[in-house]
Amino acid sequence: MTATLVAQNLAGGYGHRILFEDLDLTVAPGDVVGVVGANGAGKSTLLRLLAGADAPAAGTVSLAPADAFVGWLPQEHERIDGETIAQYVARRTGCSAATREMDATAAALGDPTLAPPGVDPADAYSEALDRWLASGAADLDDRLPVVLADLGLDIAGGLTAETPMTALSGGQAARVGLAALLLSRFDIVLLDEPTNDLDLDGLDRLESFVHGLRGGAVLVSHDREFLARSVTKVLELDLAQGSNRLYGGGYDAYIEERATVRRHLREKYDEFAEKKADLVGRARTQREWSSQGVRNAMKKAPDNDKIRRKASTESSEKQAQKVRQMESRIARLEEVDEPRKEWQLEFTIGSAPRSSTVVSTLSSAVLRQGAFTLGPVSLQINVGDRIGITGPNGAGKSTLLRALLGRQAPDEGTSSLGSSVQIGEIDQARSLLVGSEPLAEAFEALVPEMASAEVRTLLAKFGLRADHVTRAVDGLSPGERTRAALALLQSRGVNLLVLDEPTNHLDLPAIEQLEQALDSYDGTLLLVTHDRRMLDTVQTNRRWHVEAGQVTEL
Repeated sequence: MTATLVAQNLAGGYGHRILFEDLDLTVAPGDVVGVVGANGAGKSTLLRLLAGADAPAAGTVSLAPADAFVGWLPQEHERIDGETIAQYVARRTGCSAATREMDATAAALGDPTLAPPGVDPADAYSEALDRWLASGAADLDDRLPVVLADLGLDIAGGLTAETPMTALSGGQAARVGLAALLLSRFDIVLLDEPTNDLDLDGLDRLESFVHGLRGGAVLVSHDREFLARSVTKVLELDLAQGSNRLYGGGYDAYIEERATVRRHLREKYDEFAEKKADLVGRARTQREWSSQGVRNAMKKAPDNDKIRRKASTESSEKQAQKVRQMESRIARLEEVDEPRKEWQLEFTIGSAPRSSTVVSTLSSAVLRQGAFTLGPVSLQINVGDRIGITGPNGAGKSTLLRALLGRQAPDEGTSSLGSSVQIGEIDQARSLLVGSEPLAEAFEALVPEMASAEVRTLLAKFGLRADHVTRAVDGLSPGERTRAALALLQSRGVNLLVLDEPTNHLDLPAIEQLEQALDSYDGTLLLVTHDRRMLDTVQTNRRWHVEAGQVTEL
């Protein structure tokens, strides 16, 4: 069915902290609303409110019709032990919940004592059956193998619908998540970071899905190209200004309009501040003249010169009247709040002395992992090379990086890492910082030359403050762990920088700061990313494409 979601005067946050308020949003059929803002601005909180998972601090969320099928697909950083691919897909599509509801109402139909008070079992069963049919649960088992095979997750690859999710690689799990989305039949869909871990083929399929939606969609994403190709409106949650604003016309139009809005706000404030400062200065001057005039009149006028004394007094009173008028003008000025400066990630990459001319080589190298084989590969990285690496998930990019960095010996052929190579790395799993240790302690162990106070100061520059540094590393969000990994890069000397999907879980301002840091970094760079705008923005002099265990220089 066609459905419309309406949020009015919505406020949301957690605990006693309100992240946004007075938010109005209408999502009609065909609308694709992209929600953007810094990490912590309340984007995921907003999706929870729209989905009905949490109650708002103020305002309302309504659906027309009231029984519209809303699908909320939040980020899931951890997989559920024992959950199979089929169970995962059924849960994410809403089919399992619809099945449970139908079974419960069917039982109440047979035994009316099981029905809630005041509920007609027949009506409840009819509604549950309609929802079950609308969810696509009736033929999900038939549709699932077809979609999995289309995404390359078929029996030939050793996977079935009964394979546990915990047995999948990150790329495979991302494709199963995409399969759940493609199999869903929601009237309105709410997506939280759907592009994370998807390769270029997955991104193309996701964009095709969004373009083909008849209903509305609200999505949170930090993938700028995906936003530019997909959204019809942009809702910005501005944490620094404590405001929210809806922009029409797509993502690129939003970037231009936002710059114009911010410039006008700054100009309006500067005009107000200049006018107020001028009036305050003039009032101060006139107040001084008035005070000086009274003193002079009392001092210079002879006791018997009443006429001169009266004239001087009247002149001083006129000055005082002018001061009062000036103060009244200041009070009548319409106050304009100064636009607050947004927090920015001030990021530079620590440099190390130059490495050897040849940084790394592979010669007829073959690397095997289970049934997968990479190679034979013959490659050479020279000092100063900036290499962009692309390829589908599961093609062997991470295996290639391990071989180049000397962390996995080839089963055939040879590999060699040059001398004086200082590696700085953000791997896809963010595995440098893991465990139950507090962040500050785990960080200090990796940079023992830094004092505790220096570590905390550095982490604070990356938005990781007192409540973060005492938290267990595993208790941090993926975005917070990524920022900690960036802080580690700044604290160490690096001449070979290796970034594997660095934009995953970073917000848009941090991604742009990372790109600026890479622009000023003059060492050797290996950049693995599916972020199309980053590939266009970051300067590279070589491009490798990895697919089916082979590496091609483009």
